[in-house]
Amino acid sequence: MVSSNEYGSHTWDLMLTVDHQQVEKEISLQVTGDLHVGGLMLKLVEKIKIAQDWSDYAFWWEQKKCWLLKTHWTLDKYGVQADAKLIFTTQHKMLRLRLPNMKTVRLKVSFSSMVFRAVSDICKMLNIRRSEELSLLKQSEGTLKKKKKKDKNSKEPATEDVLNLCNSPVSSGLPANSGLYSKTMTPVYDPASGSPASSTITWFSDGSLAEQNCRILAFSHPTCSPEMLAEMYQPRTLADKAKLNAGWLDSSRSLMEQDVLEDDQLLLRFKYYTFFDLNPKYDAVRINQIYEQARWAILLEEIDCTEEEMLIFAALQAYHVSKLSLSSETQDSTCESEVDEVEAALSNLEVTLEGGNKSNILEDITDIPKLADNLKLVRPKKLALKAIKTYWFVFRDTSISYFKNKESAQGEPIEKLNLKGCEVVPDVNVAAKKFGIKLLIPVADGMNEVYLRCDNEDQYARWMAACVLASKGRTMADSSYQPEVQKILSFLQMKNWTTCSQAASEPENVDMKPECFVSPRYTKKFKSKQLTARILEAHQNVSQMSLVEAKLRFIQAWQSLPEFGLSYYVVRFKGSKKDDVLGVSYNRLIRIDMATGDPITTWRFSNMKQWNVNWEIRQVAIEFDQNVSIAFTCVGADCKIIHEYIGGYIFLSTRSKDHNETLDEELFHKLTGGQE
Repeated sequence: MVSSNEYGSHTWDLMLTVDHQQVEKEISLQVTGDLHVGGLMLKLVEKIKIAQDWSDYAFWWEQKKCWLLKTHWTLDKYGVQADAKLIFTTQHKMLRLRLPNMKTVRLKVSFSSMVFRAVSDICKMLNIRRSEELSLLKQSEGTLKKKKKKDKNSKEPATEDVLNLCNSPVSSGLPANSGLYSKTMTPVYDPASGSPASSTITWFSDGSLAEQNCRILAFSHPTCSPEMLAEMYQPRTLADKAKLNAGWLDSSRSLMEQDVLEDDQLLLRFKYYTFFDLNPKYDAVRINQIYEQARWAILLEEIDCTEEEMLIFAALQAYHVSKLSLSSETQDSTCESEVDEVEAALSNLEVTLEGGNKSNILEDITDIPKLADNLKLVRPKKLALKAIKTYWFVFRDTSISYFKNKESAQGEPIEKLNLKGCEVVPDVNVAAKKFGIKLLIPVADGMNEVYLRCDNEDQYARWMAACVLASKGRTMADSSYQPEVQKILSFLQMKNWTTCSQAASEPENVDMKPECFVSPRYTKKFKSKQLTARILEAHQNVSQMSLVEAKLRFIQAWQSLPEFGLSYYVVRFKGSKKDDVLGVSYNRLIRIDMATGDPITTWRFSNMKQWNVNWEIRQVAIEFDQNVSIAFTCVGADCKIIHEYIGGYIFLSTRSKDHNETLDEELFHKLTGGQE
């Protein structure tokens, strides 16, 4: 038996801070080291003497920046001593999220769950499937400083601009209504207009998404003014683009651990550019938010595109998505027959990861096809001169061989180019009948540039599709070859507009501000009437599309841009004396010269053996096949972000339509968490 005096000597005072309006801030309790956290909660609640539900409360250890969530652990096991500052506070707190469509929602989010889980809960509230593609982003100081300089006289957005979802089940710390998210009970949308089908509108009224709120998230709204566009942060260099990606939160830690405070504003964005299993029937909100993220990336010049492409994007925005969105809000659902027709048309537009895994193996053919044709080979020479010569090209497996002429094709080729792991860049101007393919082929000392020039659209589409697949290690026998050809042809068709004399001659009769639909670079280059006329010309090829089809076309056109899916970071490679830019994509890493923007080397994830981080010196090290290894440190961002990007893309490549919608969260953290 232990005497009361001896027992008393083991007790000590612990000062606790209670985050509650009706309770005095600090309360002192006598505790022992073997008291478990659950017992400490019980003691504290008994002393507070307020009858309420305390289940959402937990202890936050301020000095260590960690939650004491394992209530069966003792204070000794956690290392809590008398000098510890423990705050008894709610785990779910208000957070403001800026969505890709620039709308702000305010909702309750778990500040104690890992960000990966918190994003999953947020997406359930917003009815966005495939939450693993999104994450939370803090705006970097560089972008905020520029905004503050420009916006010092402007006021904060009015409260009515914020969509308040704080009364939703998940926001309140309760489990989400599985009926809103399960695979069999996902709300059904009209595939033509994107509005909720009448049979599912009642589901929204009971949950966080009332019909009105759904429209805010699933529809595009009138674009911002040119003045507002000019005030927004626009990256000018690769280093500026790198600033945009520096603020991604760590998915393996909670919001509180990353210094996010109650009612702070974060950006909810698609982090991984692998939009898997997009389905207009279930993904109206998701499709619209992807479209909006693409639209703003183009308007703010976060991604480069040609003048021809910019006009296509403007036409899809100006006359289609904007006008149809406004009209859709006053229309009823389309009749059944029309829906069926649209669904059939959209089946070919479904965007999946790398073409998706096809269940029908018979689609693939055992005899690998080949392409053979006369193409022009363009080799850059000194003094800006180019040598252009026609050769007989043969594309077989993942390689291109070229010969002097067709007759000599039975012998040895002049050169054989292995395209596996190369960069494929389109060089197209439909109006000028220019159909070029730029190949950047990895060699020992960098990248070997080869330009191929095709004669027409059909030839270009076939060879371009073959090059794209070969760069990923696939042949033309792959079932995704024909869809890739059709995708390229449809994009070329959108570019190939003919001038409509009536539209071009009377642009002043059209109620539009073309400056709202193109990036500032083009508003400086053209007068307003010129832009209106050119957008009208481009619109001729997209005028027959439905609303959702126009958005999917926009997304596909965005995906066709050479820089699509690249997230930039400034890094210093081991052994190098200057900084370079590292581009991270869904299937490769690209080392880019910061001054010129030219790619230096490409490394494919498919050739990667392992990657790890030396947390002491914050250095990422990666090993590839054929004894190739690289190491680099990050400049202006945490190396954990790049480590998570690599692991995240590898995790996403394991998804399959055959599996159910539950994610292997443990595998995600194993691939992305790292060992600090």
